[in-house]
Amino acid sequence: MAFKPQSEDESALSEINVTPLVDVMLVLVIILLVTAPLLTQSVHVTLPKTTQTTADVNAQPLQLGIDAQGVITVNKIPMADLGALEFALKAELEKNPEIGVHLYADKAVVYEKLAEVMATAQHAGIVKLAFVTLEN
Repeated sequence: MAFKPQSEDESALSEINVTPLVDVMLVLVIILLVTAPLLTQSVHVTLPKTTQTTADVNAQPLQLGIDAQGVITVNKIPMADLGALEFALKAELEKNPEIGVHLYADKAVVYEKLAEVMATAQHAGIVKLAFVTLEN
């Protein structure tokens, strides 16, 4: 505490005593440290056990490619236009309704061409479409 000697002018003390503030903050920190571990909630679940499975080797995804010139290929077979692409995708979808498509697009391909190919795949009924990239 700050004491001021008595003088003739009884002016107000303008200094803030921060000791009680520090005491209160330390008590709050201790309370927080004690209660924080008690607040963790988790759901304890016993998960079922199954046998290990392997991926279906026969269900290879289609390889849909677009090169820098804009030539579209399905499994390395060139397609004449987007209509032929849609027909080929529908034919593959009839063979396997769960088929996926891996899209290999050259980095120089115009985005408009890529968007047209993706829209054509969606119109054909393809719901599993993945982009293939290379690691740096």
